[in-house]
Order: sequence, then C-alpha cells, then structure tokens
Amino acid sequence: MEDRRDALAAWLAEQAGAATAHITALDKLSGGAIQENWALDVDFDGRREALVVRTDAPSGVSVSLGRPEEFALFRAAFAAGVTVPEPLWQDPAGTVLGKPFFVMRRIAGTAAGHRLVKAPLPGLAERLGRELARIHTITPPRADLAFLGTPPDNHALAWVATFRAWLDGHSAAHPVLEWGLRWLERNAPPAGPMVLSHNDFRTGNIMVDGAEVTGILDWEFAGWGDPLADIGWFCAPCWRFGARQRTAGGIGAREDFVSAYEAESGRPVDRRLLPYWEAMGTMRWAIIALQQAERHVSGGETNLELALTAHVVPDLELDILDMTREDPDA
Repeated sequence: MEDRRDALAAWLAEQAGAATAHITALDKLSGGAIQENWALDVDFDGRREALVVRTDAPSGVSVSLGRPEEFALFRAAFAAGVTVPEPLWQDPAGTVLGKPFFVMRRIAGTAAGHRLVKAPLPGLAERLGRELARIHTITPPRADLAFLGTPPDNHALAWVATFRAWLDGHSAAHPVLEWGLRWLERNAPPAGPMVLSHNDFRTGNIMVDGAEVTGILDWEFAGWGDPLADIGWFCAPCWRFGARQRTAGGIGAREDFVSAYEAESGRPVDRRLLPYWEAMGTMRWAIIALQQAERHVSGGETNLELALTAHVVPDLELDILDMTREDPDA
C-alpha cells in the first residue's frame, strides 16, 4: 500500500473532485481475516476526511464475494436505511492498487466481540434486531444485485449440499460434521421467504460507539436466503464470545432480539425453527474454520490467525453433537 500511496492520493482527488489530496495517515486495521482494511486520513484541499480502503487479502475463500459486488451491497444497504459506513468510490479493475478496492467513510467505535460481551449495553440486542430487519427489506429480484444469482429453492438444503461437497474433497475425515450434515438434511424446514441474507451478521462484525450502533460490517458473504439463517447465525453459541448465557450474540436475550426484529419487519418468527438454524450456523462456522486453515497450510497466505482458526473445530463439533442429539437422555 505504501508503494501505491501517491497513485492512490491522485485517484482519491479525482473521485472527490478535489484539486489535491494528501494522505496524511495510512494504517492497516486489525481484524479482517478475509479482506484487508486500511484507515486513511486524507486532506482534500484543506478539508480532512477519515476514510477506509477495503481490498483483497493475499488469499481468500471461494464463497467470498469480490470488492465490486460488496460495494454494490453497501450501496443497497445504505439506501435501505441500514447503518453501514457510507460507500463512496470504487476501482473495480484494480488499476490503482493492482487489485480491486472501494472506499468508504470511516466510522467510530469497536467491533471486538470479546470486548462487547464484557459489558453489553442495555437495548443493544433490540437495536441489532431492528438493523437485521432493515437488511431483510431488500428482496429479489434486484438488477443492481444480479450477481447474487437466482435464489435457492431451499436455503438449508443448498447449504447442506455445498458443505458436503467441500468435505468430500477435504483431505481429513470429520465424522461429527458428516453426522451433523445428515441431521440438517433430514430435519430441513420448508423453504422460507427469500431476502438479502447478510450471512455474517454477528458480534464481531457490529461496530458500536458508546450506546449506538455505528455500522454493520463485512458483507462479502451476502446472498439471497431465508431470514432465519441470519437470526440463527447471530444467536449460535460460537458467536457469544464466551458469554453463552446471553443467547443473542453474547450481548442480550434471544427473545429481545427476535421481538425487536418482528416489530421492525412486521414478519413473525417461528421460534420452533431457531434451534435448527443455530445448528446450521455452527456447522457453517466449522466448515469456514477448516477453509481458513487451508489458506494457511496450502501456502496461499502464511498467517497465524488462519492457522489457529481450525483449533475451534473440536468445540464446534461438541456443540453440533449437543444440538443434534435425538435421544434427550443421551
């Protein structure tokens, strides 16, 4: 990024319609295991702006969308009233940095899950339930989101097939995950309504400043899907960051989150289906954790965080066994 600093500054000036742009600070942000984020302080003709450049990491996972697609999702969410950083400009061809990127306004706050669950703010779960409901107002078909393709006939069964295909090609055996997939297949609910699923709406991807939600981050996994998939992912035990007694992302009660979602969306939530989608979320994170480790061991990207991610899989397998037990006395 430092080598492209001058080229980036010139491009920013052009996009902003400014005579000059000077990058006064450039720092790589922590987090972002899938993509890279860089904080920029830019002086446009004497006017200071705090921005973020979001671009590709050295390696990725196959289901992650590209930066042009993620930029389109940010624009759609911003227009729908979702609290996201305002998307400003993009370079889809990667002519400036050698890879695609987009620029958005920088927002204040913290997204660190282990911090947010230590002293969760009253009402935060309800605010997030309303945010998710606004995301789900975006429904197919959408010409600006045509890259998301045709919605699946059944979101649950589509994911089961995808996960099974990946496991079948994986070098190591994971019998607990195979058991969990079979359970998810046999117990799949009927297809629900199709909405824009964020697919990574969780503690850790929510920016909070003081008592306010300042941004919903990381849209690279979004797609058309069942709204309950997002609710189950948010409430899955793996995203409570140790605060397992607070069933909504480690920050509040599941019922408070779901009730706020219902009030905002006007759509009732079948609570009988939530355990299924929490099990699906746990399975999905186990598969992603294995994929992250593959990025490291394959040589695509040497990264300690990626290497350590696979170490969560045994804990996830224990959760899957607990969630899918068919004999309550087992």
